[in-house]
Amino acid sequence: MSKNADADSLIAFLNASPTPFHAVETAADRLLAMGAIRLDEKDAWTLKPGQTFFVTRNGSSIVAIRIPQDLSRPRFRIAAAHTDSPCLKLKPRSPDPSANYRQWGVEVYGGVLYNSWLDRDLGVAGRVTRLDDGEIKSVLVRTEGKPFRIPQLAIHLDRGVNENGLVLNPQRHLQPVLGLTDPVGLGSGGLGLGFPGAGGRTLEGWLEETIGVPFASLAFELHLYDTSPAGYGGFDDEFIYSGRLDNLAMSHASLEAFCREGLQPPATGAIQVAALFDNEEVGSTSAQGANSNLLDAALERTLLALGLGRDEALPALARSHLVSADMAHAIHPNYPEKHEPYHYPLINRGPVIKGNASMRYATNAETATLFRGLCDKAGVPCQDFINRADLACGTTIGPHVAAALGIPTVDVGNPMLSMHSAREMCGSEDHGMMIRTLREFFRG
Repeated sequence: MSKNADADSLIAFLNASPTPFHAVETAADRLLAMGAIRLDEKDAWTLKPGQTFFVTRNGSSIVAIRIPQDLSRPRFRIAAAHTDSPCLKLKPRSPDPSANYRQWGVEVYGGVLYNSWLDRDLGVAGRVTRLDDGEIKSVLVRTEGKPFRIPQLAIHLDRGVNENGLVLNPQRHLQPVLGLTDPVGLGSGGLGLGFPGAGGRTLEGWLEETIGVPFASLAFELHLYDTSPAGYGGFDDEFIYSGRLDNLAMSHASLEAFCREGLQPPATGAIQVAALFDNEEVGSTSAQGANSNLLDAALERTLLALGLGRDEALPALARSHLVSADMAHAIHPNYPEKHEPYHYPLINRGPVIKGNASMRYATNAETATLFRGLCDKAGVPCQDFINRADLACGTTIGPHVAAALGIPTVDVGNPMLSMHSAREMCGSEDHGMMIRTLREFFRG
């Protein structure tokens, strides 16, 4: 039996969530199981104190909200993360065969480490849509077994690869091999070029069987994903190995903290919010990203449905706080020179506060102090991350939401290695520490 229930729960969430669509479906199921109410943005909302509810957008973003009994001085405590990860997305149509290989073109989503996708067992998962009596219907799909591959070129044909580095062109070199057009053999003399579908099953045929309509009438958003399950690593299970840790780990921590605080709605305190957005890895500017009106609309509609007006909504935002939770860079033992020598996080040493002078992170001194105090209350250590001054800094959803709503924000995360790889790693002990800290945040 595992000694780490928090890490076990994260591993189960990771294995259930190969895409943002699956992650939001898994999150919605978790909320429904605890008694939360599902609302629709297209309907009018009727709410009352003490309720817990959630709303989704595009099937890939979700906002969960819990209302205390006392609303005399409303304010929000918001934990926000993102559901998407860098990956390879399938193009709408298959290319012509190359030799006798059946392949499919991909587009790069986010800051992908190309080489990490080579020579791995890959599955296909995502959302497929069709028209049903004039109404758009979506179905989540996921291949099981019979994985695909992006094979690497043998060193015999690229003798200088280890000295000169591997250079990959995403149009030419990242197309997965799905099968053969003529798997029976080449005994008849030709190369067996055939056509997509000749001599075996095809992705088009699998989708037709799964959805029940011709391929030509389907549209889809399908991702490649590493089929190796998430699990423990290290001599003492001190690591978690998985795809999509950035940022499903912080999505799970935010959701889990929210759900564990939901056994009894608070009599007083803040309106608790867990917001999980799509599209952070490509800039958050989408109808369901952190740069959209999703969170703003959800917060305003909550107050309106409770009978509060704009005169109460604006002060409520000013009294609020936001924790933007996104994974952080642990120091890499093989590349210590890439890290700021006095601000490098260590794995399994607690949550990380992320700062940047150019406001690529939204943290300031006051919000950092707030989060450090929460760690103290939760009984967990706290670390700092600052990028090297001569390296460009990444960013998160924190600055987007802080700018849109004017809410004091701190950017935090748990330390990890191999960020944006098809297979990443983090600390198994850090996850529970972040959940405990976020629970203290919701209680504030």
